[in-house]
Amino acid sequence: MKAIFQEKYGSSDVLQFRTVEKPTVKDDEVLVRVSAAGVDRGVWHLMTGKPYVARLVFGIFAPKNPIPGMDVAGRVEAVGKKVTRFQAGDDVFGTCEGSFAEYACAKEDKLCPKPARLSFAQAAAVPISACTALTAVRDIAKIEPGHRVLILGASGGVGTYCVQLAKAFGGLVTGVCSRSKQDLVLALGADCVIDYSRHDLSQFRNSYDVILDIGGNRSLTTLRRLLAIDGTLVIIGGEGGESWFGMGRQLQALLLSPFTRHKLRSCISLASKEELQAVAELIEAGKLTPAIDKMYPLEEAPAAIRYLECGQARGKVVIAVVGGLVA
Repeated sequence: MKAIFQEKYGSSDVLQFRTVEKPTVKDDEVLVRVSAAGVDRGVWHLMTGKPYVARLVFGIFAPKNPIPGMDVAGRVEAVGKKVTRFQAGDDVFGTCEGSFAEYACAKEDKLCPKPARLSFAQAAAVPISACTALTAVRDIAKIEPGHRVLILGASGGVGTYCVQLAKAFGGLVTGVCSRSKQDLVLALGADCVIDYSRHDLSQFRNSYDVILDIGGNRSLTTLRRLLAIDGTLVIIGGEGGESWFGMGRQLQALLLSPFTRHKLRSCISLASKEELQAVAELIEAGKLTPAIDKMYPLEEAPAAIRYLECGQARGKVVIAVVGGLVA
């Protein structure tokens, strides 16, 4: 089968388009014929091996799994002997190891039936980003009707879902992004948008009940000044950190939170079966829609990652897998 392959950590230059062996499904796995795969910052982290502490899990000198990609959408090709939820021919979406390939194996509990209203490409843009947004909005920030919500990084993969979910839960949403992306954030339901290059956020002191920070480059002190006296800050993901540990602000928030009325939290989602099901229900109810910027063929996956890395993406970037299904 065709796949993207990497033998070592590094920039997108380490990614090779190769013919490799088709994976063999284990007893508790599902073999998926991949139609599309999502691209997110997690793919970049695993490609570069940064922060370095992550290599203790994913491989010290090279990735244990040489095929990148986590978000997946496609059709079940075969199932292991212990699998009961799926059978060959089912359309599914979820997460796996190695979705940048024509076939990938996924754990049964990491997949859900694909929402009928989504194409395969749209479904591939959902799992990790939408589940992370759901965890942040519903479970950690606990956004309720009337909450004033500031979303930093509102036009990115996770941010576009945060905007929609915060509105679905009744929040009054302000999105922060560049001027070129304001139309997208407003179209997704934001009540107003701030262009970070033209406006100083410090003028909005004590203005927000909830801040969802996906941008990753503002200090806790700066963000706390924007919060209401008993507001909640949720730092989503590990962007903006240093190369070794990458979670400096999250650790600072954890240590400081017991000593302030502000609730300082962090959020990383693993896209569980329950989260995928909840997201699928919101999609079927018309409350959540993937925002896809660009699609690249499988052999151009390095270009897709470079595009994501440059910060210009409006929503999600998706890989259309060669030999996959037509959505």
